[in-house]
Amino acid sequence: MRIAILDDYQGVASDLADWSRLPAGSSLTVFEKPLGDEDAVAAALEPFDVLVIMRERTPFPASLIGRLPNLKLLITTGARNNAIDLKACAARGIPVCGTRMVGAPTAELTWGLILALAKRIPTEERALREGRWQTGLTGDLGGKRLGLVGLGKLGSKVARVGQAFGMEVVAWSPNLTDERAADAGVTRVEKRELFATSDVVSVHLVLSERTRGVVGADEIGAMKPTALFVNTSRAGLVDEAALVHALSHGHIGGAGIDVFPIEPLPKDSLWLDLPNTVLTPHLGYVTRENYAVFYRDALEDILAWTAGSPVRLLSPA
Repeated sequence: MRIAILDDYQGVASDLADWSRLPAGSSLTVFEKPLGDEDAVAAALEPFDVLVIMRERTPFPASLIGRLPNLKLLITTGARNNAIDLKACAARGIPVCGTRMVGAPTAELTWGLILALAKRIPTEERALREGRWQTGLTGDLGGKRLGLVGLGKLGSKVARVGQAFGMEVVAWSPNLTDERAADAGVTRVEKRELFATSDVVSVHLVLSERTRGVVGADEIGAMKPTALFVNTSRAGLVDEAALVHALSHGHIGGAGIDVFPIEPLPKDSLWLDLPNTVLTPHLGYVTRENYAVFYRDALEDILAWTAGSPVRLLSPA
């Protein structure tokens, strides 16, 4: 059995699970860098029976799945992966298994970005190293309004931290009710009001056809000139061109962004020239604790499948 692990950017997969438990005769290959376009991916992966992929780093559309004649099992870290064509896998009889996740690291990163922006941490840290002292004023969070686009598991955790800072927390999502918001100690408002009145806006929705582009030019245009925008969810939720325009023209105060339409971020990306931003390379789930669960569960997925009882199966909608 030939097994490949993809996109192990940090080179940690081999150490975070006991791969010696694989069936006798198995071979394990780890790819640490992106493989390239679909032709390159198909050529590199054609020999493998089992693939372990990291979240949505490498897409698996029907066209690629059809070019992998030896593929018998596909494992993704996490419990969902929108970059896999599950129907195409089902049509080929290829089971797709997921893994668990632990904690709420994305909620923690959200607050890292909010604090970095509000307290000017990257800017002042760079200035200090360059010999300058106190180059600007930071802002308080207490008494300000935090607007959450999405109040699910992660949004609710972000809300609780905002409340601990003394912020007024409001929320909107397509399905959010007044009762559900009240249960979280949050006030539900309409989307336009959230963007127009919040001092910090943070996005916490699952990307779907219904939510794609849910934050558009109208919403971004309604924001205060001092407001901060944070996205640790998915790039497709936001009109990137509208957000870049607002930032480059000083229409909003700044943005903390962890997710991008093209990842890894190209060297010529417009994002890299925007000074009023804090950018991170999709770190929301990239913790040692999470990765340990990812790879240990992936190993369990392989062993369960070889035993004829696959676990954590993902099914087409």
